[in-house]
Amino acid sequence: MLEIRWHSRAGQGAVTGAKGLADVIAGTGKEVQAFAFYGSAKRGAAMSAYNRIDSEPILNHEKFMNPDYVLVIDPGLTFITDICANEKPETKYIITTHLSKEELIAKKPDLAGKEVYILDCIQISLQELGKPIPNAPMLGALMKVSGLLDLEFFLQAFTKILGKKLPQKVIDGNVNAIRRAYNEVH
Repeated sequence: MLEIRWHSRAGQGAVTGAKGLADVIAGTGKEVQAFAFYGSAKRGAAMSAYNRIDSEPILNHEKFMNPDYVLVIDPGLTFITDICANEKPETKYIITTHLSKEELIAKKPDLAGKEVYILDCIQISLQELGKPIPNAPMLGALMKVSGLLDLEFFLQAFTKILGKKLPQKVIDGNVNAIRRAYNEVH
């Protein structure tokens, strides 16, 4: 089973990102879960979202997990939340930051020796969407790092999901943000 934990602030789109990922994956015939845990339900409060993906029915409905991927879409949470909680030795971290990888690890020594990928999801979302909603860029980075789905397949399926709710301009901005993040994550 593949497990993903998102660290975000309420209003940054982690729940929407987790649900969008689940919708795309469900279309491939896999079993999926997407859910969230809120401390305070206020905009800006720290929160976590979760995905589980498997070929078999998923019977575990607990929030506790040993994530294969930890996605941090708010840079500040890297330093005030235990993003390394319950990690596996092979857990991969994708963190939005303006810092270099070396600077990030120097400021967060818990990440030393771990597989860490970085990009600036907030800057990408500001440039492509005009708003600091970094969930779409994080999905692009996840597609690159995980190899979970081919980027073009993911974009086609995700565009169909977005097309049910959003105007074309917003869909195009999300597609551009996902592509950029896919290419910029390192």
